[in-house]
Amino acid sequence: MNTCKKEILSKICYTDLVYGRINKKLNLKLSNMEIEKTLLEIIQNTEEINFEKRGKNIYISNESEDIRITINLFTNRVITVDRIKQK
Repeated sequence: MNTCKKEILSKICYTDLVYGRINKKLNLKLSNMEIEKTLLEIIQNTEEINFEKRGKNIYISNESEDIRITINLFTNRVITVDRIKQK
């Protein structure tokens, strides 16, 4: 998974719509640059055991940040970010 993590960090990309989606889902008002910086830091600080590949997507869960990032493996594009539901 280490290779996958490095590839995601080097190739991650965003659409214009995803910035708004992230702010809405996380109830934030961050700029595009702030979102990119925050997600990169979260991915860097997330252990590879928390990377789950399912189909064409990879789900990166970081419980300390209460965040799950969904990324398309083929395009390395962020699809969405959700809060992890605490049980």
